[in-house]
Amino acid sequence: MTEPPKPLRDPQAMLEQALADWGGHDDLWVFGYGSLIWRPDFDFAEQRPARVHGWHRALKMWSRINRGTPERPGLVFGLLTGGCCRGVVFRVTREQAAETLTRLWSREMVTGVYDPRWLIAHTPQGPVRSLAFTLSRKSPNHTGELTEDEYRRIFQKRPASTAPPTTTRTARSKNCGATTSATATSSASSS
Repeated sequence: MTEPPKPLRDPQAMLEQALADWGGHDDLWVFGYGSLIWRPDFDFAEQRPARVHGWHRALKMWSRINRGTPERPGLVFGLLTGGCCRGVVFRVTREQAAETLTRLWSREMVTGVYDPRWLIAHTPQGPVRSLAFTLSRKSPNHTGELTEDEYRRIFQKRPASTAPPTTTRTARSKNCGATTSATATSSASSS
């Protein structure tokens, strides 16, 4: 059996920083743009459709745990700078927020690959400050540019998945302030 990859950075220190940045005085908002939308795995008091400007969802992150192995990484969505992304924000009550963040960290930050950031998410009821799991283009888990053939090879050899399968298509984010494109292929997930 393969050992899970070692964290790139200390996830516990990053959690402590996120908790300090949140402050604990208000409810917590979490922005989901991938698997958190259909499988949040935490209790929330409210959810709203949302969009963040200056960031876009892209199938550009190597996954060595959920969608692959250290020897044969798969792909998941990451939130990269530029453009606009539609997703969902979840409001977690102040009383449950610290516990929820800890559980969320054990899901999303196992390898410390994401950069947790506080982003303004625009909702129909107004803007909210929300925690999002973003990906730096400098991260060793950022794929860089991949060709269609490389995507096809990766998905043909991917391990079994828990996400619902989808078809290869180009998705465009419209009416979101900026138009960006991303290739969405097969059953990929992330935050």
